[in-house]
Amino acid sequence: MASEGLLDAIHITLSLAAVTTVLLLLIATPLAWWLARGHSVFKDVVTAITTLPIVLPPTVLGFYLLVAMGPNSPLMVLFEPFGIRTLNFTFTGLVIGSVFYSLPFAVQPIRNAFAAIDPKQLDVASSLSASRLRTFFEVALPQSRRGFITAALLVFAHTIGEFGVVLMIGGSIPGKTEVISIRIYQLVEQLRWEEAHQLAAGLAVFAFAIIMTLLWMDRHRTKP
Repeated sequence: MASEGLLDAIHITLSLAAVTTVLLLLIATPLAWWLARGHSVFKDVVTAITTLPIVLPPTVLGFYLLVAMGPNSPLMVLFEPFGIRTLNFTFTGLVIGSVFYSLPFAVQPIRNAFAAIDPKQLDVASSLSASRLRTFFEVALPQSRRGFITAALLVFAHTIGEFGVVLMIGGSIPGKTEVISIRIYQLVEQLRWEEAHQLAAGLAVFAFAIIMTLLWMDRHRTKP
């Protein structure tokens, strides 16, 4: 039964990390492009908002998401015709929380990659009558692939290790919202040190592997 619960926690954690990574790459790409290449007096404000989850306590973000997705929230009125009164304590709620919490880890690497593109190359593409959309997909995206890879790795790893936000909005429902980080906490509370150590060590090795991969990429960034 214990191993069965562990497999469920691993499955939920990996599913959450994968879905969050895909969604954030889609969301962060146009946002990062605007922050890197756009001209607006609101850029600093938007940058501050997207960076906020890095310094904001996870329980604070989790609390406001808990309220926003609760049955008494004005936002949930939009979902009432579909029979949905709350998104708290659901996998969908976990995904929403993870997207907010990991947003800066997607936006910043992609923004930096876009900002590093030589403007002359974009100008040349425009002078050849290439549309902005074509220039973006054929010039900007290929040159920013390292930024996207970095963002994907960071978001995936950050989601794997989430605790505060997912605990606030998902609780710890076995087979539904229980993720690995919460399971470690529960094992410690139950004084099941050996099982907690095995899971914690596994996450530590995983995090180390991600960091080493990023360092290797940075060392070889000048190579084609």
